[in-house]
Amino acid sequence: MTATKWTIDKMHSEVQFKARHLVISTVSGQFNSFDAGLETEGDDLTKASAWFTADIDSISTGVPDRDKHLKSEDFFDAQNHPKIEFKSKKIEKTGETEYKMTGNLTIRGTTKEISVDVEYGGTGQDPYGNTKAGFEISGKINRHDFGLKWNAVTEAGSVVVGETIKIALNIQMMKN
Repeated sequence: MTATKWTIDKMHSEVQFKARHLVISTVSGQFNSFDAGLETEGDDLTKASAWFTADIDSISTGVPDRDKHLKSEDFFDAQNHPKIEFKSKKIEKTGETEYKMTGNLTIRGTTKEISVDVEYGGTGQDPYGNTKAGFEISGKINRHDFGLKWNAVTEAGSVVVGETIKIALNIQMMKN
């Protein structure tokens, strides 16, 4: 069977993250510049392969000073490590429209295997006749695993930034 290539529809996709702040609340952010691809064989997503990249310089939390700090050597070190990269290794079906995708995530020069949950929204045609497929991807990573270790302690003994980062991608792919 011939492989089908899909490219990301950036206008209808988003890449977001959430981190605990002071243990009491959550700070949200996003990457505004990213790319992704998918290669499928027929309709069986368990035989698909996927990749994803995000440009660190496009990080946005709505607070320019915080964004600058996140790009610095304290966190992502964007000057030396300008991209986050993911490459799938395995996709397993876990429900009617649910999958578990395992692959290698590289942040700040460190590569670790992670698994994320994928909900397949199905396919449809846009008004221009393009075939689109929708996916919601969610997971958690420990930022310390990737060398994002900066933190501070408040007077009360709380850490400023939590270790667990929630990731959420709402992705629309377009069939080539």
